[in-house]
Amino acid sequence: MRPIIFSKMDFSHSSLFGYIEDLQELTIIERPVRRSLKTPEEIERLTVDEELSDIERAVYLLSSGQDIQGTSVVANLPVLMRQNPAETLRRVLPKIREVLHVAGVEMQLTAAVSFLTVLQEESVSIHTYSHSFLHIILQNLEHRDAGVSNAWLETLLAVIEALPKETVRHEILNPLVSKAQLSQTLQSRLVSCKIMGKVANKFEAHIIKREVLPLVKSLCQDVEYEVRTCMCRQLEHVARGIGTELTKTVVLPELVELARDEGSSVRLAAFETLVNLLDMFDADDRSQTVLPLVKSFCEKSFKADESILVSLSFHLGKLCNGLYGIFTPEQHLRFLEFYKKLSTLGLQQENGHNDNQLHLQTLEQEKKYISVRKNCAYNFPAMIVFVDPKNFHLELYSIFFCLCHDPEVPVRYTMAISFFEVAKLLNSDVYTIHKELVTLLQDESLEVLDALVGHLPEILELMTNGGENNGSESKLLSIPDLIPALTTAEQRAATSLKWRTHEKLLQKYACLPHIISSDQIYYRFLHRMLTIILTNNVLPVQKAAARTLCVYLRYNRKQEQRHEVIQKLIEQLGQGKSYWNRLRFLDTCEFIMELFSKSFFCKYFFLPVLELTHDPVANVRMKLCCLLPKVKSTLKIPTDKHLLQQLELCIRKLLCQEKDKDVLTIVKRTVLELDRMEISVDAFQKRFYKNDLLDQEKKRQEHLLEMEQLEKEKQKNEGRSTNINDKMFEKKRRDSKTSSVLAKSINLSLSGSSSGTSAGKEEKKSKLVRSQSFSTQVLHPKYSNIDKCPNKSSATGYTSSVPGMGKSCMLSFNDDSFRTHSAGNSGNAAFPSSCSRSLFNSADQKNNGSKESQSRKMSIKNRKSNS
Repeated sequence: MRPIIFSKMDFSHSSLFGYIEDLQELTIIERPVRRSLKTPEEIERLTVDEELSDIERAVYLLSSGQDIQGTSVVANLPVLMRQNPAETLRRVLPKIREVLHVAGVEMQLTAAVSFLTVLQEESVSIHTYSHSFLHIILQNLEHRDAGVSNAWLETLLAVIEALPKETVRHEILNPLVSKAQLSQTLQSRLVSCKIMGKVANKFEAHIIKREVLPLVKSLCQDVEYEVRTCMCRQLEHVARGIGTELTKTVVLPELVELARDEGSSVRLAAFETLVNLLDMFDADDRSQTVLPLVKSFCEKSFKADESILVSLSFHLGKLCNGLYGIFTPEQHLRFLEFYKKLSTLGLQQENGHNDNQLHLQTLEQEKKYISVRKNCAYNFPAMIVFVDPKNFHLELYSIFFCLCHDPEVPVRYTMAISFFEVAKLLNSDVYTIHKELVTLLQDESLEVLDALVGHLPEILELMTNGGENNGSESKLLSIPDLIPALTTAEQRAATSLKWRTHEKLLQKYACLPHIISSDQIYYRFLHRMLTIILTNNVLPVQKAAARTLCVYLRYNRKQEQRHEVIQKLIEQLGQGKSYWNRLRFLDTCEFIMELFSKSFFCKYFFLPVLELTHDPVANVRMKLCCLLPKVKSTLKIPTDKHLLQQLELCIRKLLCQEKDKDVLTIVKRTVLELDRMEISVDAFQKRFYKNDLLDQEKKRQEHLLEMEQLEKEKQKNEGRSTNINDKMFEKKRRDSKTSSVLAKSINLSLSGSSSGTSAGKEEKKSKLVRSQSFSTQVLHPKYSNIDKCPNKSSATGYTSSVPGMGKSCMLSFNDDSFRTHSAGNSGNAAFPSSCSRSLFNSADQKNNGSKESQSRKMSIKNRKSNS
């Protein structure tokens, strides 16, 4: 059709004729739409009286309705059985039975599903079900359509498990003898094979031996390879039902014969059944019968029968560990080499040419080789057990490296899934696969990353802490290249469209505080989480980042970093320009209430949350109102009485000033909920005991983190103050030399008493240092403005309090204790050095003055005695 360009319309005769043709073509396109509409007669025929009951409507539609209406009734059968089982069985089920004789495929499949649903919901007793439904199932079991037949077969197999033994024996097992005869159709014999496998677990061994095993042998010798294959796969169920003795004498010879069958599918089924039954064979059967068959399979797989290669690679791990006890060292090595060959199948290069260069690989072969390598990746943990984890580096590391670097995504995906199992098996040698972890974290396929992330916390914990023989130095060396890999993985997930992978990754990154240091998290991950909250457009991703950020904040060990993050959360989220950011602030506060103590939330976030009651956006106020009950639960009386008053004030304002109807409705509902709440008190209560205990533990951990930081700062300050005190002590020692002349004039008795008092200086020094170590702890802010402490004075000295430091930081200017205090005090670094010097100088002057007065008193006493 030629395009119509209205901007350059030509009204000539020929042009108008062309436009008319175009319009006619448009009308032709619309005609089929009109013809597809229902005629009044059709509408009349599809109309049903609304006053009919559900049962009457179902009967009417099954009798005179169209196929689609009948299918709808059959699909609604479980509902009718729940509502009125008696009437449904009496009136509806017979109609369904009649309709199914001539029904199409869709109605047949729907009926099979509905019958199974009725069984699972137990709408009627199993006796009633077998009487009403079982015959319908058996009638439709041999439907000419294979899909319909399989659907009814699945329903029958589920019914067999629930039916009593006698019903199964009379209704299913007895007719099965005739259905399994060679004269029956192929479909009938295939159905008989599957029923045999299900029935074998239903009866005792002697009944199976007498009534089932003859049919099993007959079907194993069937002329059609499909029947032999099907029966071969059911031999595992038959063997479990008859026990080890009959399995050895009846089932094993049949499997050996089927393993040599001319049909490749039969041989494959025999091989898989042998592997699944390894635990039922004794050592003699394994070494004399099973092992030669397995060796024959392995030899033929590369030469003449590649059809079993995929299955062989899938079962190889189970096979090697099942036959482990009977392997000679040579056989052990042979199977290991066979696994290595399968692991690199299709990848071997010799002199720059492919091994199969004479045979052009088809696409089907390439897919087969990929499946083989994928199966080898699946079996890798089992092969570690086979060779012993101690021999991993020598025997399997090269294969592990190849599978982790395989060019095909399915292979690397499977390795990523099994990586955690490999790490657990290696235990102390887990450090040997660290590079492969980094490789998979940086994989170009997000599917591989998604598979690895599932057990990432456990893997990282094993990597950093799992090695008992792994020294701390090697653990620390393994972390630097791990952190860039983790950051790269997150950035790649963020730039992709697979937000679920990104969300999952952020959730798993919450484990990092247990893996790496607080500083590494702060500089490499914490700010990234905040950026994701502010910039990402996917809500689940933002929430995952918010919760992980709260976990990082919870385990952060530096107070200044904590305060910085809290300030950014309040300013950039709680006070952000975008209402979306303010909503995320409320989400973050919810996570903080979950992870932190109540006092922490009240101290930093309670008032910023209440400020959002004045938010101009109704959605923010609405979300805040829903959060208020949790906010109130963080309060404790009487400590937080002023915060409770602020909360009540905000609620009153919302009730009086709120104009949005939806918000006002939620406010009223929230008020009722808040009124019913009971506020916990500072002391432990029986009803809140568990919650209070948990909150107390959170508070204790937060306090420990603060104390740990303070201890580190104290150690740094002690190093600086020790240098200052050494200089002061040296200066004082020089000053004391100038007063040596006065000291010699003192009486020997006085010198003896002073020497006696100096013996207790060390004890005073240790006590004073302990008291000062407690005084350096951080006080609550409301105590930070204490300016006055009780002063004590005596004849020999006085005590002066330092503003804001409390009683334990009083500076004593006693003649004896002052030297101890000046030499051992670690907290003096908090004061200016000039102040310290002035204190020491004034103390020296007082000491010298006191010594002079004492010498004068002694000389006066001597004169009086002489006179």
